Amino acid sequence: MSAAQRPVSILIVEDDPGDQILIQEAFAEHDADAPARLILLEDGQQALDFLYRRGPYADAPRPDLVLLDLNLPKYNGRAVLEQVKSDPELRSIPVVIFTTSANIDDISAIYLLHANAYVTKPVDLDAFTAALRNIKGFFVHTARLPGSRYAA
Repeated sequence: MSAAQRPVSILIVEDDPGDQILIQEAFAEHDADAPARLILLEDGQQALDFLYRRGPYADAPRPDLVLLDLNLPKYNGRAVLEQVKSDPELRSIPVVIFTTSANIDDISAIYLLHANAYVTKPVDLDAFTAALRNIKGFFVHTARLPGSRYAA
């Protein structure tokens, strides 16, 4: 990592404890080449409070990427996505939906709300890890993020 590079900050909004662990392990597996600062939240309300820096998240950093489940307590992922993408201050943050649903209606609706990607969680552990590795690889190595982690 060069002196000008900082770890990419990824907000993960996932309520399933098993998936939380798998996601953390998948991102940590390849951290040496592209360290990531993971922020793990469990529901849509926490996600919105974090993004708007409310309550216990008053000093929260702006994430470079949001990995968002659809099936969340309090506010579901669709409601969170809609709020983020309708807010001029937040809409440039890439949001990747990472969920169990492969329903075409869900996929269509999510893209109409301007999600940056929709990935169905694989059931197979190796495929699950590979999907996350591909997400991280694309958004950390290939794409340039709006909150660029490189000094000008």
